[in-house]
Amino acid sequence: MKQPLNIFWFRRDLRLDDNVGFYEALKSGLPVLPIFIFDSEILEQLPKADARVTFIHDTLQAMRDTLQKEHNSSLAIYHGKPLDIYKALVSDYDIKSVYTNHDYEPYAKERDEAIEIFLSEKDIDFKTFKDQVIFEKDEVVKKDGDPYVVYTPYMKVWKEKFKTYDLQIFYTNSYLENLVAHTRLPNLSLSDIGFERSSQEIANYNVTPTLIQDYEATRNFPAKDATSRLGPHLRFGTVSVRKMIKKAIAEKNEIFWQELIWREFFMQILWHFPHTVNKSFKSKYDRIEWRNNEKEFKLWCEGKTGYPLVDAGMRQLNETGFMHNRVRMLVGSFLCKHLLIDWRWGEAYFAEKLHDYEMASNVGNWQWVAGSGVDAAPYFRIFNPTTQIEKFDKERHYIKTYVPEYNTEDYVDQMVDHKKARERCLKTYKDALN
Repeated sequence: MKQPLNIFWFRRDLRLDDNVGFYEALKSGLPVLPIFIFDSEILEQLPKADARVTFIHDTLQAMRDTLQKEHNSSLAIYHGKPLDIYKALVSDYDIKSVYTNHDYEPYAKERDEAIEIFLSEKDIDFKTFKDQVIFEKDEVVKKDGDPYVVYTPYMKVWKEKFKTYDLQIFYTNSYLENLVAHTRLPNLSLSDIGFERSSQEIANYNVTPTLIQDYEATRNFPAKDATSRLGPHLRFGTVSVRKMIKKAIAEKNEIFWQELIWREFFMQILWHFPHTVNKSFKSKYDRIEWRNNEKEFKLWCEGKTGYPLVDAGMRQLNETGFMHNRVRMLVGSFLCKHLLIDWRWGEAYFAEKLHDYEMASNVGNWQWVAGSGVDAAPYFRIFNPTTQIEKFDKERHYIKTYVPEYNTEDYVDQMVDHKKARERCLKTYKDALN
């Protein structure tokens, strides 16, 4: 007779401590089988040396190692369509409940609904928990229940609500003996799932008191190593958002805190308005006659526009999988406004390249630069890619790092004249919106 057990399904929460769903599973009274599924539906869309897949794989191996050495257990790793994996698990084990944490992206919601229906037919509970945000879905809304579509009032209500919020840390250490006693659970190599090790590495995050205290003064200058690099770690859950909020509060830094709130703002926008993944939030912006010149898009991707701050940003992205936030706004604006290329093209390129790619923030920020999203920059706000250098990279340290041929005869000519591109953009947007 099979031993009854519960499953905990790791997804965007790759850590053993301060993990709400994992904590609840461990306290459930039955042994817990921890699993991770490399979802073939997602992996099929990625390059074969994707740094994020390498990072996930390495993180999972470290978690397995900890569980095997210290807790006489392990972590079962599978590859395939999640529903197919669950069909196999149900025949292999006597499962009473599946525990996991909420995922808010459209594909994830559909996937989870299908799995919940399947499990309910087998009389298995599917229990999900809030873990990757402080406030989710419709927890921060207007008095009439409508979602906020402007950041500042959302942020103010978020902070007001937080004053009475019980910021709990979910310590799992004293419950890890409740895992299944099995150190030889299924494992997979990168090659088993059709991938190879990436040459790019995802940097460790930096949330020292000094960085947080200096954040407001230094965060806009790409030549300084003054950003937290938290993005991928929040994206894949190798760090807890609750612990990061505690740090922000401890250092009394409102700007750092508000960056974390921006993340939740975009998440609730995506949850309320899932159509924004591929349609403009402001529908009239879908009338814009994009030029969508493929040769110009290629030059933008390669960092060969002739505008050095734009080119430095794109080359940093291609070489490292990271781009400074200030520069992201500039390269996005350049693509949409100077070249009149659809924001969805840029969003897709970032989705492929960025280590910290998160659908809600990426879509939200691309729609912001295009003028089509919530709380967006007005369409007539067009960054001047030359004057931006004087503001944010006056000494050209960042530019020279990624565009070594800058100021030599080998550097490419400007692909478009700023003044003419600006006029063309204003006319195109006006024609579409009026």
